[in-house]
Amino acid sequence: MGNEAHKTLEILEKGTITVRGEFVWGSNYTFLTRVDYEGESLSAVYKPTRGERPLWDFPAASLAKREAAAYLVSEGLGWQLVPPTLYRKRGPLGAGSLQLFVDHNPEYHYFNFSDEDRQRLRPVVLFDLVINNADRKGSHVLVDKNNHIWLIDHGICFHQEYKLRTVIWDFIDQPVPEDLCVQLGEFSRQLESDQEETGTWVTQLAKYLSGAEIAALHERAASLAQRGVFPAPLPNHRPFPWPQI
Repeated sequence: MGNEAHKTLEILEKGTITVRGEFVWGSNYTFLTRVDYEGESLSAVYKPTRGERPLWDFPAASLAKREAAAYLVSEGLGWQLVPPTLYRKRGPLGAGSLQLFVDHNPEYHYFNFSDEDRQRLRPVVLFDLVINNADRKGSHVLVDKNNHIWLIDHGICFHQEYKLRTVIWDFIDQPVPEDLCVQLGEFSRQLESDQEETGTWVTQLAKYLSGAEIAALHERAASLAQRGVFPAPLPNHRPFPWPQI
C-alpha cells in the first residue's frame, strides 16, 4: 500500500463526514459524502448498515463489512482494484462502509469498453472468482482519468457457497497469466500461514467475515492458482446478475 493510499485511509477513518447527496438507483441506501480531516478533504461513498435491504442468504447487517473485506483482499493480492475502503462504527446514519469516490465517466462501462480495455479485465475476473461476487454488473467496473480500472459494490460477496454472478465471462478456458497465478498462490499461502499470528490478513478479515467464509476464500484462491485456467459457469446455476448494468 502506497503513501497516498495510507493518507486516504487516514482521512476516511478520522475525518468528519458530511452527506452531500444520495445515489438513488441502488437497492440499499448509498450516499455521496465529503470527508474533512486536518485541512484536507475528499469525496467518498457512504453505505450505512441501517440502510441495507435484508437478504435471505447473507447475514443481516453484514454488507458494509463485506465492502471493507473486498478492499483488504484487493490489497492482499497486490492488484489495487478496489478504491480505499473501510468500515466506520460511527457515521451520519450510524455504522457503515466508507469508500473513496472514483471520478469516472458513468457512460463508459463494460458493455461499451474498447477491446483493449476488455483485455485488461483478467484480474477483475479472478478477483470476482476469489471473493465469490454475486453481483458484478457492467457499471461496477470503472475507468478513471488515469486509465486505472476500479471495482465497486461488493456487499454481496464472500459467501461460502458458490454464488458467482457476473457479466464478464470473456476468458473461459483460457490460461491464467503466470504472474496472476503466482499472486493468487502467494495470497492463499498467506491466508493459510496467518492462522496463528496477529496483525495479518486473516486477523483483519476476521473483523468482517466468518471463519467459514475466510476458509472458503482461501480455498478459492488456492484452487484458481493450482488450476491456472479461467473457469466456465457452473451448470444449473444462473451466471448473470440482474439487471446487468
